[in-house]
Amino acid sequence: MGKRKSRAKPPPKKRMDKLDTVFSCPFCNHGSGVECRIDMKNLIGEAVCRICQESFSTTVTALTEPIDIYSEWIDECERVNNLEDEGA
Repeated sequence: MGKRKSRAKPPPKKRMDKLDTVFSCPFCNHGSGVECRIDMKNLIGEAVCRICQESFSTTVTALTEPIDIYSEWIDECERVNNLEDEGA
């Protein structure tokens, strides 16, 4: 009599890498100067540079990550720069 065949084990789940919460500042170009914080109680996300004290605030949702806040800040800086170039 033979052994019963065992089921194959399912493959292990891949772990998601943690996203950064510290970024480079678009104003002073310091490598790790900007820290992003999310206040879910008040639905506010804030990015603040520890070196030059520049800051950016935006509204957040339950799915917002720190990289989203930083990306919005960069997009807003580019938008303002483009408006200044067109006006000049």
